[in-house]
Amino acid sequence: MNIQERIAAFRRKMAEEDFEAVIVPTADSHASEYIADHCKTREWLCGFTGSAGTLVVARKEAALFADGRYFIQAERQLEGSGVTLMRMGTAGVPTMEEYVLGLASKGGRIGVDFAVVSAKFASELGGRLEKEGASLADTGDWFDEIWTDRPPMPQKKAYALDVRYAGRSAQEKLEAIRREMRKAGADAHVCNVLDDIAWTLNVRGGDVLNTPVVMSYLIVTADDATWFVDPAKADGALRDALAQAGVRVCAYDEIGAELAKLPAGTRVMADESKLTAGLRAALSQAEIVQHENPAFRMKAIKNETELANLRLAHLRDGAAVTRLMYWLKTNVGRIPMSEISVSDHLLALRQEQEGFISPSFNTICAYRANAAMMHYSATPETDAVLEPRDLLLIDSGGQYYEGTTDITRTFALGEVAPEQKKHFTAVLCSMINLASAKFLHGCSGIALDILARGPVWDMGIDYRCGTGHGVGYLLSVHEGPNSFRWHKSATRSEDTVLEKGMVTTDEPGIYIEGSHGIRTENELVCRELESNEYGQFMGFETITCCPIDLDAVLPEQMTARQREWLNEYHAFVREALLERMDNDAEREWLRQATRAI
Repeated sequence: MNIQERIAAFRRKMAEEDFEAVIVPTADSHASEYIADHCKTREWLCGFTGSAGTLVVARKEAALFADGRYFIQAERQLEGSGVTLMRMGTAGVPTMEEYVLGLASKGGRIGVDFAVVSAKFASELGGRLEKEGASLADTGDWFDEIWTDRPPMPQKKAYALDVRYAGRSAQEKLEAIRREMRKAGADAHVCNVLDDIAWTLNVRGGDVLNTPVVMSYLIVTADDATWFVDPAKADGALRDALAQAGVRVCAYDEIGAELAKLPAGTRVMADESKLTAGLRAALSQAEIVQHENPAFRMKAIKNETELANLRLAHLRDGAAVTRLMYWLKTNVGRIPMSEISVSDHLLALRQEQEGFISPSFNTICAYRANAAMMHYSATPETDAVLEPRDLLLIDSGGQYYEGTTDITRTFALGEVAPEQKKHFTAVLCSMINLASAKFLHGCSGIALDILARGPVWDMGIDYRCGTGHGVGYLLSVHEGPNSFRWHKSATRSEDTVLEKGMVTTDEPGIYIEGSHGIRTENELVCRELESNEYGQFMGFETITCCPIDLDAVLPEQMTARQREWLNEYHAFVREALLERMDNDAEREWLRQATRAI
């Protein structure tokens, strides 16, 4: 079926079930950012492949709500589909909830699958609809019926992450969660978030592409814990490791029945912004103690073992990206290259590194105007041929046993226009300003974001995304609660205080539609500096280790302090990576690429 036929089949199901409109989010049952192919119902239905966005299908119209990262991509992919793009956050565009309320009539029903939306979302939207005389109802999952070649649920094996990587045992982590339960007066804790569960139990898997998690649920009580997972995924060694931590294994689909068995009045600690409406319904006899999943913030503060491992992972990862930079510089215009072939070559270089498991997300390799799309993904139809001129942006990362990496470099492949060099240098200055920040403990990402955004704002330009996000440890490349953003949103934790051990990306950019895109990204570890009568001062350690392309830098546009920072950073890169280069030619090139300016 083409897109129009899929939506027509969906509307027939809507008519059978008497729904005025149905909401199809980008979601699974675990509040995940990246989801398994089986769960990509919104993508299948409308053809938009971005990792975020919500589709609303009504009887005579349909709309996709997407944020600024995806405006260009969504416009192209929705062309001819009959689906209208709603550019979230722009003037005159309603919110998804406002749009849905406008579709509802007295006595009408709006549908959504309660298994993939949060209890908070269902409660709030349902309440607003009730005030209008309409209702929000559970559709269940229709897609097994209309998506005839739907991918199956993932079946990858899970494995235990050794404490030499994790730094803390599962027993220690479970006890830390139980301490939070006792503080909250809770009898049990229910968690459906995959990276929180993986961190807590020191388990990893392969159920989501490039994010090593396992589709599962977790219940923790004062005395035991139960992991709900496909039994075929947990072999004897993993079960033995979990048993030592006091964890028993039950089937994935038994979670609802198990929750329904809890005695009336049981105080269950859960985060209703993550817990699905379906699981909340199964807890109808329990008393919900609203509480953020304890693992959410615990895992954000990396322990010393994790930090030591991460530094090593970044040396390996940086060596791979640096060797790609050398290969690009010496071969562009001499051998055939395209966005896809360069991505493949980078993957091959990473695969040579010890401890490498997979990319941490789909590589963004974008040449010239393609780089103006923040989340561009090359396809055979869009695969641009590289020439010895202009800018190539590569945003990529790796999953290693030693941790997760995320790095962006923009490379000059030859002659670069003066305006693009000006933009490149502004982005570099933005990145340096944040990386070199010194601040008092208590500051959040909102307090510091202006340091990065300032040089770009001074040019009357902005980038429609955050400046940085937390990074997991062999988990999601995007991890909260720490981030750098300039304003508070309803769904994020930008006001989270930056704590020692948090890892956050520093990645400002400039994106000029139809022309070019530039981003420079390093990862920062928050650390303590001096403490005095004014309080505890904090700063950042840069752990990403890869040259920044001096061929696109205008030194005269930088302050003396910024040039000093860049020279010191390049000295660190040179010293750390020289021995990791493959031959004398690479080493000599690296010395030149990291020269002082």
